[in-house]
Amino acid sequence: MTEKYTVAFLGLGHMGGPMAVNLVKAGYSVAGFDVVPAALEAATASGVPVAAGAVEAVSGADVVLTMFPSGRHVLEAYRGQAGQPGLLAAAKPGTMFLDCSTINVDEAREAASLAIEAGHRSVDAPVSGGVVGAEAGTLTFMVGGDAADFEAVRPLLDVMGRRVVHCGAHGAGQAAKICNNLILGVSMIAVSEAFVLGEKLGLSHQALFDVASAASGQCWALTTNCPVPGPVPTSPANRDYQPGFAGALMAKDLSLAVNALNSTGVAARMGPLAAEIYGTFAAGEGAGRDFSGIITDIRDMSGRPAGGGPENSAGSAPQSAAQDDGSPE
Repeated sequence: MTEKYTVAFLGLGHMGGPMAVNLVKAGYSVAGFDVVPAALEAATASGVPVAAGAVEAVSGADVVLTMFPSGRHVLEAYRGQAGQPGLLAAAKPGTMFLDCSTINVDEAREAASLAIEAGHRSVDAPVSGGVVGAEAGTLTFMVGGDAADFEAVRPLLDVMGRRVVHCGAHGAGQAAKICNNLILGVSMIAVSEAFVLGEKLGLSHQALFDVASAASGQCWALTTNCPVPGPVPTSPANRDYQPGFAGALMAKDLSLAVNALNSTGVAARMGPLAAEIYGTFAAGEGAGRDFSGIITDIRDMSGRPAGGGPENSAGSAPQSAAQDDGSPE
């Protein structure tokens, strides 16, 4: 893809907005749209040209990039509804449909089939890296699609991300995303339980971190997104669990993982349990807090620690706005 290509960017939320800004800065011709007026206003203020509607944005575009909350939204937009033309019908022949939403693997494959049957090209490329990564252009893209289509969209993805991985055929990007976040959700719960246990045993947060971060307990949930304030100054725990990656999004991704586990017959136990735990977390204030805030639920259910001093007394955080897409890297 070169600068002369036109990109219709649909979905200008917390993740999509900054991604579109980076494309504009890189010289791409972008026509954005979002059904939320505030998202359109924010995009316009950031220099992203916006269209009057999705169909208008897609007409004449070489690439249609979608960043939607769910697979239902993607499929409805592709097909059209209530007598309104869908994106597939509005696009010129041979348009590249690049879906960066996080959806079910089966939905991604269905979306690809619809696009190809309509005479277009299709790639699924869910992202990891959160809002910070979207703003900095350091996202990770997990890509599913034909090798030629992957190479065609790679220059676009390189603008918005730091790491781009071709995972396989259509749907493989979504498969990689949900497998990764299955690991992440389970590991964050384990790390949080370990810190609460350490509190009960009189172990300081720093001591536990110093040991586990250099031993067999080392993982991203500990060393980058540490659920207690102090050891990792940049983790959300140091800013009252403002996301970051919101609990509602972790609950969504784990529900997608459970759908895949059930459809494939995998004898999983930890994944469904993690999905249940985050489902409960996201049903309350946790929806808008970083997913590492799960430690406060564990601590509350365990009672306050018997010792450890003020360092081990992180309280509950106020609710903040949840993201609409994306995840940590």
